[in-house]
Amino acid sequence: MRIEHVGLWVRDIDTVAAFYAKYFGARVGALYQNPRKGFESRFLEFDSGARLELMTRVDVQERAEREQLGLAHIAITVPGEAAVDQLAVSLRAAGVPVLDGPRRTGDGYYECVATDPEGNRVEIAAG
Repeated sequence: MRIEHVGLWVRDIDTVAAFYAKYFGARVGALYQNPRKGFESRFLEFDSGARLELMTRVDVQERAEREQLGLAHIAITVPGEAAVDQLAVSLRAAGVPVLDGPRRTGDGYYECVATDPEGNRVEIAAG
């Protein structure tokens, strides 16, 4: 068994999709629309085969202001520590919040934590 995909509610599918495509090489799939439910989604696929479904619906517009139970972050590996460092520099230069790192964590990962355009946490770890 494997996890097929993770769904993420967002306000602006195209902006979030462009972020993951630009910084993580995600391939952006076709837009699915269900006007009756006010729902749209778009799948992003990464080289590893992992998929992220970006979803929006007219009645899902608010997010918690601080950490809460449920999805905490998305973790993406890059080829090595130099790639983590380079991506952190690129993200900061583009005005993307880098919340932590790059650093070595207590459990041995080399990573930084940034946010996507809607504030979802993304751990970027050396693979």
